[in-house]
Amino acid sequence: MNDTFSSPVVGDGAGGPLDGRRIQVCDTTLRDGSHSVAHRFTAAQVRAVTRGLEAARVQVVEVTHGDGLGGSSFNYGFSHTEEIELIRVARAELSQARLAALLLPGIGTVDQLKEAVDAGIDVVRVATHCTEADIAIQHLQAAKRLGLETVGFLMLSHMISPEGLAAQARIMRDAGADTLYVVDSAGALLPHQVAHRVQALRAELGDEVPLGMHAHNNLGCGVANALAAAEAGASILDGSLRGLGAGAGNAATEVLVAVLDRAGAATGIDVSALTDVAEDVVARTVAAGLLPAVDRGSLMLGFAGVYSSFLLHARRAAERFGVSEADIILELGRRRVVGGQEDMIVDVALRLAAATKSA
Repeated sequence: MNDTFSSPVVGDGAGGPLDGRRIQVCDTTLRDGSHSVAHRFTAAQVRAVTRGLEAARVQVVEVTHGDGLGGSSFNYGFSHTEEIELIRVARAELSQARLAALLLPGIGTVDQLKEAVDAGIDVVRVATHCTEADIAIQHLQAAKRLGLETVGFLMLSHMISPEGLAAQARIMRDAGADTLYVVDSAGALLPHQVAHRVQALRAELGDEVPLGMHAHNNLGCGVANALAAAEAGASILDGSLRGLGAGAGNAATEVLVAVLDRAGAATGIDVSALTDVAEDVVARTVAAGLLPAVDRGSLMLGFAGVYSSFLLHARRAAERFGVSEADIILELGRRRVVGGQEDMIVDVALRLAAATKSA
């Protein structure tokens, strides 16, 4: 680890739980964070954030609409600036960091992936519901043919057993995924549950396959869950500056890297430079007044196990139909809705409103 970035705090001499382990960090501010700002990122904002992440030596930077390539739509919300343009802007600012995009089969297409490759991405993270890895096969295979580094991204990982998740990870691995991720899209997992899932993937895939963790903070466990994943064997962790992301946001990149440093990990990332871009760029300009928090709605997402990106949709439906956003979210949890079922939010709100009137 570069001594320039080591923690000034004197330890107790016992060594940290990640003593000497190399951990990479993927920053998702410019993808998951898009949910927090209703997908209104401008080219200037992307340029400023990317420049700061590059200066801090973050290894991977993800840039797309919050719902991935092709996400700019009536269903998910239109982007302020086309994502291909934002990818080009980010590419111009990066030299050491790799540039990633998210793709959800059924939303993004292989043709859009090719456009993203032409714009400069190095990595594609192909995301499916945790029980539907088979729908990613053609996209992963296409990505390999295009020369990309590939990631299998298993969303809502709390909705399946560790062993079941590992079996789905095997499908993605066999289709060409270089790295496999446990993705806590609802922020519903606790640290021991994260560890069990990472351990199950490690047992299924062996020691040579890198594992990653994408943590949301709806139960306040984002950084703790990322640390638990690293202790269980994950070597790539996601974060987002100031936690910018769906629901209560993600594990905050600047906090995560500071914690990893204190735990003895070798990240090579400058914590001070991260705090500068987190405060001076993200908090003051990019997301001023829009920073996520563990509030009533986001807490209910984690408690009920509901997809984090449903929060803003649930709030709008609650206001429109005069019902409680918490009640909407709890009912969505009872129905075990998954990503792609956003239309159910309005259905639930309508039914709650009707029930209130008839009571």
